[in-house]
Amino acid sequence: MNFSEVFKLSSLLCKFSPDGKYLASCVQYRLVVRDANTLQICQLYTCLDQIQHVEWSADSLFILCALYKRGLVQVWSLEQPEWHCKIDEGSAGLVASCWSPDGRHILNTTEFHLRITVWSLCTKSVSYIKYPKACQQGITFTRDGRYLALAERRDCKDYVSILVCSDWQLLRHFDTDTQDLAGIEWAPNGCVLAAWDSCLEYKILLYSLDGRLLSTFCAYEWSLGIKSVAWSPSSQFLAVGSYDGKVRILNHVTWKMITEFGHPATINNPKIVVYKEAEKSPPLVLGRLAFPPPRAAAGPLSSTESKYEVASVPVSLQTLKPAPDRANPRIGIGAMAFSPDSCFLATRSDSVPTAVWIWDIQKLRLLAALEQLSAVRCFQWDPRQARLAICTGGSKVYLWSPAGCVSVQVPGEGDFQVLSLCWHLSGDSLALLSKDHFCLCFLETEQGVGTAFGQRGDHT
Repeated sequence: MNFSEVFKLSSLLCKFSPDGKYLASCVQYRLVVRDANTLQICQLYTCLDQIQHVEWSADSLFILCALYKRGLVQVWSLEQPEWHCKIDEGSAGLVASCWSPDGRHILNTTEFHLRITVWSLCTKSVSYIKYPKACQQGITFTRDGRYLALAERRDCKDYVSILVCSDWQLLRHFDTDTQDLAGIEWAPNGCVLAAWDSCLEYKILLYSLDGRLLSTFCAYEWSLGIKSVAWSPSSQFLAVGSYDGKVRILNHVTWKMITEFGHPATINNPKIVVYKEAEKSPPLVLGRLAFPPPRAAAGPLSSTESKYEVASVPVSLQTLKPAPDRANPRIGIGAMAFSPDSCFLATRSDSVPTAVWIWDIQKLRLLAALEQLSAVRCFQWDPRQARLAICTGGSKVYLWSPAGCVSVQVPGEGDFQVLSLCWHLSGDSLALLSKDHFCLCFLETEQGVGTAFGQRGDHT
């Protein structure tokens, strides 16, 4: 496992292009495009103000930079560096901007969600979509790029509109039986749309492409409901995480629950492998002063190496007691992600913030649990295989696969705190993002996961 040098970064804005050839990063008002393999600078663009959002077009030919404070979007071309486009929303303001799947239209959401403006880069035409709802996830495209589903709010009721992306014409428009629609998401195969209510009511509805209600699922009433939703890449399973600390798996045939996964504070089953991160104390050298060096001369704050130890059951995990008098209590399933082969599901319960749970979807049981020394900030699956990368805001990155776990120290001077991460399309490299910097971690993949694990760190 090798690491690149460290580069400057602002606002955690660093993204690989969809074709995997380039890596875009933002440093205040500058956009830097590098070759993803050599990290040599290919293009350098200067925007009018600090960049707050960056997004590649699906064909990797254009890149969008949103300057929300100014209500501006600037678009740059990789093939023709001298070409550029500026979209000014004026007094309407700008709160969100994204590409359409064809990479030739840009959808801008104005302040207060008054409308969505669709700008065409080819014809310079403009279309308007009214009544978009301000919610967690109000826009979702089918994977083939043919349809757009939009959450709407009009006359104090929730609606969903399905539009054809080729001409932005309305295909279907229907109301949803929700009190306060919180989000919508297409299944990866584009056949089913999931819509779920706010946390005040447990309800998830499943609609066909023509707007027919296929099924409604409600696990319980009179308590905080759904917190997170995730489709499996195969579209066979829908995982629903809720505030009661459980994940319920729905199947694609009957849309009924086939099992539920609890997240207890104590693990008693001996068949479950529990990996606990433990610090490796550096060897003491006689004659050295016991005083710590000054901050400038010291290495990373969390430079003490760590390893994973297999804990013997029963294992008690560290739990967090939520404050009952505060909004948005830290309870429930805050994050979920399926592996690319749909065989595993990774989850994090916000009341057990230091643990990641790995579920075997084929056997519908808990396979492993990883307990970190710090709260888990982010995890993401390798796009090519069942390998999970985890970061906790420290100077280490963690990898899990069915073969085992590894803790890897990020080298370099200063304290490189990994706040987020993203995989390259090939799974050969991983971008590690800190507050002001980023670096690339290159993994060896010729001989499988074990080779990458064996380079650095401890493989248990």
